[in-house]
Amino acid sequence: MIKNNGSSTLDKNNSIDKRVDNNHRADIEKIIQKVEQLTDIGIALSAEKDVTRLLEKILLGAKSITHADGGTLYRVEGASIKIAIIQSDSLGISLGGSHDINIPNIPLYAENGEPNLKNVVCYSYHSNKTINIEDAYDTTMFDFSGTKIFDQKNNYRSTSFLSIPLINHLGEIIGILQLINAIDPETQKIIAFDSVSQRFAEALASQAATVLTKQQLIVELENMFESLIKLLATAVDEKSPYTGGHCRRVPELTSMLAEAAHDTDHGYLQNFTLNDADRYELSIAGWLHDCGKIITPEHVIDKSTKLETIFDRIHLLETRFEVLKRDLEISHLKQQLAQSQTHQHDSVDLEQAFQANITKINEDFAFIHRCNVGGEAMSNDDLSRLQSLQEQTWSLNNIEMPLISDEELYNLSIFRGTLTSEERKIINNHIDVTISMLETIKFPKHLKNVVEYAGGHHERMDGKGYPKGLHREQMSIQARTMAIADIFEALTAKDRPYKLGKTLSEALSILKKMKEEGHVDPDLYDAFLDKKVYKAYGEKFLEAFQIDMD
Repeated sequence: MIKNNGSSTLDKNNSIDKRVDNNHRADIEKIIQKVEQLTDIGIALSAEKDVTRLLEKILLGAKSITHADGGTLYRVEGASIKIAIIQSDSLGISLGGSHDINIPNIPLYAENGEPNLKNVVCYSYHSNKTINIEDAYDTTMFDFSGTKIFDQKNNYRSTSFLSIPLINHLGEIIGILQLINAIDPETQKIIAFDSVSQRFAEALASQAATVLTKQQLIVELENMFESLIKLLATAVDEKSPYTGGHCRRVPELTSMLAEAAHDTDHGYLQNFTLNDADRYELSIAGWLHDCGKIITPEHVIDKSTKLETIFDRIHLLETRFEVLKRDLEISHLKQQLAQSQTHQHDSVDLEQAFQANITKINEDFAFIHRCNVGGEAMSNDDLSRLQSLQEQTWSLNNIEMPLISDEELYNLSIFRGTLTSEERKIINNHIDVTISMLETIKFPKHLKNVVEYAGGHHERMDGKGYPKGLHREQMSIQARTMAIADIFEALTAKDRPYKLGKTLSEALSILKKMKEEGHVDPDLYDAFLDKKVYKAYGEKFLEAFQIDMD
């Protein structure tokens, strides 16, 4: 009997040990399962780049790892907490994220400035700790009156709560993760959040805070980078009232033409495609394409006439011509006086000669004024006439001086436009400076082509462009796109000092000739026409009189 009793006791003990072992193993398996879940969720969060989907994954992951029926993810915004995501499986609620949400923010402070400690998520924020409530209906520490009203309206019972702060690397609370109603996987009954679930939820909240902070920092850095780029472009535009807006319009026109090329489903451009990263990179390059002009002297950028420096020196020449007319008139009056004293009677001939000389002086100055504008190419006859005028003199304090100085003659003899060859080099040098400036920037991988795109907008398809003399096949389609955009913007711009903005038909006629001469890309020119990029650009940026075609 004693032996049998001992055997029975031993069997019972073995049975108990087995149950303990089985329970222990089950607990370990649950923990291992949660670790695997947490790992998978962490990997998914790290890979997600879209903030909206990231918020959704954080809440879904937290609900999954704690078996919660519902939950809310709050973002801290100033002195209040905003609901970013709210979900409930049993009620079929899914708001926020990719769905619209219209729920008032929760104030972190009362009107008197005291911390709001009656709301559980606000208390979690101010105390900087996790709050685990077994049953909201049994606690008097927090105000759950609103929760109870919600429960009554929706035939629901909000029981267990778990509120966890999301803390960034600076120790700042950026959000609150709140989970509601833990569900027992076996009985499907509402239970309290156990310590294991709480620890895993806290670990997930820590990962979520890190990922959200990383995403926020990336967004803030990108915004700051874009702001600095636009600040530089604006500074370039604001240097001159005549080029204001150029650095803002070229990126838009470049994007329009690039989209037209992307939409072309035949010929050379049929395989050209753009994704969002490509579009962003091209936009950045567009904003930076003229950054080198920051060092170009204003008097060169703004040179609207051939004689202009700090001011238009045509007025100096006008003064000299007025002196000529004054001296001529004085001489004429003296001759008239001499005739009256000697009783001569050829005053008519004298007056005709005087008027003829005055007319010639006026015509000569009108000719110089016309040359100064630089609207038309200089002919050989014009150049000869200028040289003959330089041989004339005017008197200053009884000192004979050339009517036109060598430097003034050099400027007035500019064949086309208003810039001398030296000034043209200064203008052209901006692209070399642009490339040099951009090459000093350590662009990230997704912006590695910015220098090539921005630095190629003055190249030509026939290799006669600058600064590198590249041929078409040596340039990306994006760089060729920007070249057309830069030209078309300049042709139609209404704020240039030397011309009025051309109409669409005039600009397209010039652009067509440039295509035929190997200046711009022929396939992109065709896309520019086929997709009516010119029309979309004109409606957005040009005056009504310039839009003279569909």
